[in-house]
Amino acid sequence: MEYQLKAEVAPPAGTSELDALHRHGVVSLLDEQLDLLAGIEGPDGVEIEPLDHEVSAHPGGASIKWLVEAPALAFAEEAARAVLTELLERTELLANWSVGTCEVTVSDEDLETALEDEPAEADDELEEDAVELIELSGEELDERRDLLANASELVTALGTDSFGTEDGVSAEQAQLVAGALAEAVVVVIDELFDDVNALDEDDTTADQHDELLVIDELPTAFADQYSAWFAKRFLIATVIVGERLTEDEWRSPTNTAEALALHVLKGRARTELASSGLLDEDTLKRAFAAFDETAFDDLEHEALYGEDAEGSVVDWLPTIAKA
Repeated sequence: MEYQLKAEVAPPAGTSELDALHRHGVVSLLDEQLDLLAGIEGPDGVEIEPLDHEVSAHPGGASIKWLVEAPALAFAEEAARAVLTELLERTELLANWSVGTCEVTVSDEDLETALEDEPAEADDELEEDAVELIELSGEELDERRDLLANASELVTALGTDSFGTEDGVSAEQAQLVAGALAEAVVVVIDELFDDVNALDEDDTTADQHDELLVIDELPTAFADQYSAWFAKRFLIATVIVGERLTEDEWRSPTNTAEALALHVLKGRARTELASSGLLDEDTLKRAFAAFDETAFDDLEHEALYGEDAEGSVVDWLPTIAKA
């Protein structure tokens, strides 16, 4: 997947502001060094491919916009920070500079560019569609268990106790739940691109469509507010939640959109496990009760599914997205 990063680099504290000549020199140095990068080795040897960059300078340092291809957001950010730090150290005139912020940014323009192309292929481990697996043979069930067990390794932010191992769920069963959740991330993100396209094509809202793949799983009382504008931001929220699952420690949803994204992912995982017969209903209840306790700070988002729920979906988004 392609990610647009923005990084800030700056000279040591107390350095006087850069004049026009110094700013020009900094841009030239950084641009030259970035042009030389053919590839970046990220965490655990993951390859990150730099695609394009833009450098600009200001009195306090320099800003770098960097387009890279990476398997996950976390890899993109960590690898970019590491390579920029090394690049400064080996550039004599910038050796005492340091990297400040270095993070993935998403804008409407970035999303629209992505939507012009087909979504990136999912990892082979996560690519099968759980919804179609209703009746499976013994061999197919074994293959499915292996697939979800492999996918579960991507969920590093939550331990097996988050899926009920302290409440009677076995470690193997918890692994299947984690794997189904990881698979749901890939499928839901892929389908959200289709929903955005459907809403954007005719400038419509969800209540004007007979069926949408993911947006239909959100509270129906707000269907007339689910525009392409909102769907793009819900897509961002889903990507953020998915990436958090791959981090070292879990960070619970910070806004309603993220909570609803996690709710949808949880529902997809549960449907996969129930429809395929991999886990019985009692095990699912215990597994997801433990998940709710760990993954959410509260379950206030569930009240939005009530028929009398009201309000604005704009309030579900982080402040920066409302602007």
